[in-house]
Formats: sequence, structure tokens, C-alpha cells
Amino acid sequence: MKLADNKATLSFSNGSPSVEMPVYQGSIGPDVIDIRKLYAQTGMFTYDPGFLSTASCQSAITFIDGDKGELLYRGYPIEQLATQCDFMETCHLLLYGDLPNASKKAEFSKTVRMHTMVNEQMQFFLRGFRRDAHPMAIMTGLVGALSAFYHDSTDINNPEHRDISAIRLIAKMPTLVAMAYKYSVGQPFMYPKNELSYAGNFLHMMFATPCEPYTVSPVLERALDRIFILHADHEQNASTSTVRLCGSSGTNPFAAIAAGVACLWGPAHGGANEACLNMLEDIQKMGGVSKVGEFMEKVKDKNSGVKLMGFGHRVYKNYDPRAKLMQETCKEVLQELGLENDPLFKLAMQLEKIALEDEYFVSRKLYPNVDFYSGIVQRAIGIPVGLFTAVFALARTVGWIAQLNEMIGDPEYKIGRPRQLFTGSERRDVKPLAGR
Repeated sequence: MKLADNKATLSFSNGSPSVEMPVYQGSIGPDVIDIRKLYAQTGMFTYDPGFLSTASCQSAITFIDGDKGELLYRGYPIEQLATQCDFMETCHLLLYGDLPNASKKAEFSKTVRMHTMVNEQMQFFLRGFRRDAHPMAIMTGLVGALSAFYHDSTDINNPEHRDISAIRLIAKMPTLVAMAYKYSVGQPFMYPKNELSYAGNFLHMMFATPCEPYTVSPVLERALDRIFILHADHEQNASTSTVRLCGSSGTNPFAAIAAGVACLWGPAHGGANEACLNMLEDIQKMGGVSKVGEFMEKVKDKNSGVKLMGFGHRVYKNYDPRAKLMQETCKEVLQELGLENDPLFKLAMQLEKIALEDEYFVSRKLYPNVDFYSGIVQRAIGIPVGLFTAVFALARTVGWIAQLNEMIGDPEYKIGRPRQLFTGSERRDVKPLAGR
């Protein structure tokens, strides 16, 4: 970052002296006011719940322009990456800063494939969970447990340890998600097959059984690969900020990523696509397509308590660029599987049509977001709703690791320690028990 030509001046109406603060420019995006010395100069903190106007770090990984509906990974538009690259290329880009050439891609992909298996004892750890446990409860435990099996890569301050833990996490996440699924349905675990692609291997571990061969559909393989690319990173969202904050204490990479998994579980974050499918199923129970208009009227009524899931976004005030790409993929998958007339999918398309045409939703820029379409695609592929967020965690792992590595390498990084505006009781003295 570089200093801007201007400075920010903070003045006070009570006559206290004004304070000048430096302004820094990024390569693109808004300038930032450096308030690090504010407390030392004024004895005051800033107050910004939810970090609506606060940059917590400097980063060169992902840029979002919510007004334009633009998403860049290391400067590359998401539209180009999703249509011209695969997930392994995207992982290399996020981790190392550049897209690989053919030889580097082959080398990176081979390195990832060599680490897809997990320690056999992880199976015994998994079997300690109830069969009906939520997949995210299982994933939080399994990812955190990796640090108990791979002691040789837990020093977050060692670049070699961080690199090998990055490869291990990217490689093993599909295996862990598939194991969680197989355990929940009582099927035997399927070992990775290294001749398959990253997405193809995941599909095989999810849906193959030992009793008959399983052929990976190229259309579903590409759809899943695109889901992974679109979810790989998204700037300083809640789970990424959690990973950075957790990692700032010096904890091991597996623990930091487990914290990200736990944060992603929330319905306002990674659980949004699960909530979206649950909403569609609720409308279907109400009467399906014929009840969509009635449902949307309830959404407009603030007193009804009915929420429209899968539409609108905290950052994007325009159409989510990932949603456009996911919409295309959604149509390809439904056509491939012959599900164009599936009642739930017809319901989703009707919901989309109203949201894109009704002035209430258009004026509020409540466009379909990536969660709306990715949930539909995953359901069509056969991934159960409860596993959606685990698939999201699988895809986001590379972004978390890239952000964590960037933070550790930043000479300005310190352990995270937010301040507060205290509104509790002032000092008071404890009375003897008999006098209270």
C-alpha cells in the first residue's frame, strides 16, 4: 500500500485539538484511513460493529467490487477462471500468486493427489460420532483432529510446514467430507483414486460402492469443479476473518482451518445454501408452484417473519457474478440428469422469475445469489442438503490457507485484539453475603 496525497483530519466539537491521520491507497478499491495511533493520540477507539467500514488487514488475494458485481482472484475475473481454468489451477493461483503453466499444473496436481488418503485411525475417530450427527459437527472435529495425526507440519511460523499443511488440507478435505457422508448412510468408505480429477475423485468417493463400478459423469464433474472455483475465496468474510484471527495467536494451521469450518456452519454464512433448499421444500409442502406468489407476498410483509433465502448479498449490490455462472451450470446439470421437470426445480425457477421481475425485489437488488443455484445443483447431483456446507468448506479451504499464509508473512501482523465500547456497571464493591 502507498500513502495517498491527502490526509484525513478528525476534528471535535468540544474544542479538543484536531488529529491528522494518514490515508493509504490500495491498487484498486477504496482508500483507507490509518487509525492505528488514534487511541494514543486521543484516548478513543472507533466503533464499528460487524466491521462495516473497517479494513482489518492488507491483502493481495481477492478483490470484490460489490457495486459493479466484480470478483477477482489475484486480479483475474472469476468469469474467466470458472470457464477457462479448473480448480487445481485456481488453487495454485490463490496459494502462490500466479496461474501455473502446464508443467507446474501437472506437478501441483500430482502433489495434491499424493496426499488424498487420511490416516486409517481417522475412521475410528469418525465412528465415535452418532450416525445422525450434522456433517459440519463431524467436519469441525475431523479437521481439528488432523493436527493430532500430522505433527510434522503444525508450526505455523515455518514456511515449509505451512506449505505441506496447505497441500494436506486441500487434498484430504474431499476424503473427509465423503467419509462423513458414507458414515451417515451406513456405506463403506471409498478410498481415493489418484487417476481421477479432484472433482471426479470426490464424486467417486461419495457415490461409488465396492459392489459395482461407478463412472464419473463429465458434466457433473465439471459442475462440481466450478462450484469449487466459485467458492474458493471471497475476501475478508466471517470464516476467513476467523481463520486469520485464530491463526494470529500462533496456533497450528489445522486448528485455524477448523475454526473457519465452525464459523462457516452458521446459516447466515456457509449454511445459506442449505437454508435455501429447506425454504424451497417448505414452499413445496405448501402447494408448490401455485403457492409461490403467496409466499413472495409474505416475504414483502415485514411482520410475517418469512425470509427469502438465496437472494441478495451483504457485499454485492448488483448481480452476484458467481450466480450468473452457477445459473448456466445449473441448467446443464438439470438437462444432463433429465430433471428439468422436477417439481422442486420448477419451483425454484418460478421463484427466480418473480424476483427478477417484481419491482419490490428489483429495487432492493435482491438478485439470486450463488447459494440459490449451487444448492439446486448439489441436490441434483445427489448431495444431501445437510452436506452442502461441508462441500462449501471443502472449496473454501484453499482460500483460508492462502489468507492465513499471507497474514503470517505480513510484517505488520499482530495477534488480533478488538476493542470494545463498555456499557456495563461501573466499579462497585462486593458486599458481605449477609448484606446483599
